[in-house]
Amino acid sequence: MSNTSDVPSLRPHLDVATSLPELFRLVAADRPHAEAIHDDGRTLTYTELDTASDRLASRLTQQGVGHGDLVGLLLERSADIPVGILAVMKTGAAYVPLDPTYPRERLRYMVEDADVTTVIGNPEQATDRGLDKVTVLTPYDDGTSELTSPALELTGTDPAYVIYTSGSTGNPKGCVVTHHNVLSLLRGALPLFDVTADDRWALFHSFSFDVSVWEFWASMATGATAVTVPLRIAQSPAEFLGLLARQRVTVLGQVPSVFRSLAMAHEEAGHPELALRYLVFAGESVDLDVVSAFLKTYPGTAPTAVNMYGPTETTVYATHRILTQTDFDGTVRSPIGAGLPHLQLEIRDEDLRILPDGETGELLIAGTGVADGYLGRPELTAERFTTLESPEGPRRYYRTGDLARKLPDGSFEYLGRNDQQIKLRGYRIELGEVEAALRTHPTVKDAAVTVITTTAGATFFVACVVQAEGAPADPATELRRHAQTVLPRYMVPDRYQVVEALPLTGSGKLDRKALDVLASTRPARSARRSLGAS
Repeated sequence: MSNTSDVPSLRPHLDVATSLPELFRLVAADRPHAEAIHDDGRTLTYTELDTASDRLASRLTQQGVGHGDLVGLLLERSADIPVGILAVMKTGAAYVPLDPTYPRERLRYMVEDADVTTVIGNPEQATDRGLDKVTVLTPYDDGTSELTSPALELTGTDPAYVIYTSGSTGNPKGCVVTHHNVLSLLRGALPLFDVTADDRWALFHSFSFDVSVWEFWASMATGATAVTVPLRIAQSPAEFLGLLARQRVTVLGQVPSVFRSLAMAHEEAGHPELALRYLVFAGESVDLDVVSAFLKTYPGTAPTAVNMYGPTETTVYATHRILTQTDFDGTVRSPIGAGLPHLQLEIRDEDLRILPDGETGELLIAGTGVADGYLGRPELTAERFTTLESPEGPRRYYRTGDLARKLPDGSFEYLGRNDQQIKLRGYRIELGEVEAALRTHPTVKDAAVTVITTTAGATFFVACVVQAEGAPADPATELRRHAQTVLPRYMVPDRYQVVEALPLTGSGKLDRKALDVLASTRPARSARRSLGAS
């Protein structure tokens, strides 16, 4: 597919838009009959997407939804999500992703915490998830009634969405991101990509993962086509590979651990021809060897591989680096690149003093991508979002909790976490939240979780459990079932290892290094079945 287009540049729309719905309407006016969404056999043009979201916005308004409200989206991966997102924003409200795969208790907690009273989704599914105290609207109506689109009164400071991330206290926390934050991301990052209205973007990720914000809005901002990836296909590397080929997808975002499976499927299929122009990695440290091997065996012109980094609190992405052979051959194992133009990145020590280049410290981020903070959590917001002196004067920073160092070329190397938060398969997980969930089971006296990587490169999330007296000899099945009732699937440990006691440091704290060794020590073969090993 060509990377040029007969369509005039849509950049002026991005420059003048003050909200995301305004940006979409400007693009839709220029691209009314172009394909906006391709969804598992059906398509929506920009006009059809605009009309469908207008109708849903009108129905939301009739339910009393308006400026400043939060609306839940309990939707499967499909065109329903873009329709729902646009509709909510057109009312002046913000959306809260409610992934249907999440357990009932977590969904109910999020709805109550965000004071959500209206949900877009399937009423039966909402009832099944325990959401029986909210008004539920289906994404589409019969189209026969006359509905008036609500008047749009939005500013850049209005919330666009609230995404819940793992919380160290045992409960998830909602991060409030504004229209201005997302527009700043698009203005800063899109010029770094040679993308046009001819491109086809994969909507691969769950809309509870903020990479989906980039996938959707970057495609819409450029008048391109967004190709939805149903969950059943996203979970099958072979089927997903087929979709990429059939739909001629040109821009694909991937979490490195997920990409490993796709690269393997591509190799097993004999390296079929694809239309990929960009591979964008984020969510965890990139596997340079896997990416290098994929590019070397890619038929025809290989796509440009880009590594990006960024927490939800700074609106999806904060850095950008095009990976080259120098990176593949070099000693920097996680090159995340330079900061995006709308952000300022600094490395500071424990006392929040700026460190010289090359020294390891905490990465702090300032700029127009920094979110409002955490919903209903003023103390936590004050702790993580702080105003500090900088060479340019006082600035509001987000403390990422990530360790990094600045390299001689001005880019950054990611070096891991400085607390008990991890990135696993693209999702950010507070270890304390998982441990707290496991301790609520009556047979668990204590628990600690960690991530191990085998010599073969496989990654496992392991729970080391101290059992109460009278606990069953086979705890794995029961503990996994229990975890699935209170935690999202991505936070449920893969393995459960019974230990007599958790390892402690001399000061009585959990010894995380010793825990890693303990979790890596596999039980005898005869006992593996009972411990849930694979």
